[in-house]
Amino acid sequence: MSESTQAQRPAGVNHLVLNVADIEISHRFWTELMGFELVSTVQLGSEMRFYRSGPGHHHDIAIMQCTQPPSEPAPQRWRPSGRRMGVNHIAIGYPDRESFLAQLSHLQANAVTFHLRGNHGMTHSAYINDPDGNGIEVLYELPVEVWDGDVRAALGHFEPLPTEGPEALEDRTDYPIFPARDVVTA
Repeated sequence: MSESTQAQRPAGVNHLVLNVADIEISHRFWTELMGFELVSTVQLGSEMRFYRSGPGHHHDIAIMQCTQPPSEPAPQRWRPSGRRMGVNHIAIGYPDRESFLAQLSHLQANAVTFHLRGNHGMTHSAYINDPDGNGIEVLYELPVEVWDGDVRAALGHFEPLPTEGPEALEDRTDYPIFPARDVVTA
């Protein structure tokens, strides 16, 4: 391990994404039995749904329809995929931008591969693997006023960034704002 960097204390787990066998049965479980609110659905090769516990959260849980369970063990590279059952990835949130960037620097100094780096509408993130191939999203949350007006648009926004070198450690603060959309009623 590098002696010139130090691991940063995370703020906690930000959200959990699960691959599921039947998205409708899982949807009913998370909404009707557990009380979560559906906030968005997106297509990423298979259907993915996002749920939150209440206002002030973009999402706490997401589920992705498993389309084709593999016959081999999971690859050692994280990808947003609905190909197998179980946890898709675990998001570990850091309390602020500075600790997030320090953590990225620490990971890079210790030769951890960033498989994906980018800015979502509600977080800035880097995607890595644990030693067993489980997907981990390292992130910090943008201010709630950036994304709370239109959670759906914020969840669908993604700006890819470099995954290697000093460019992977850069982070912009000119966040796009997702204001509430005007609703037209007939």
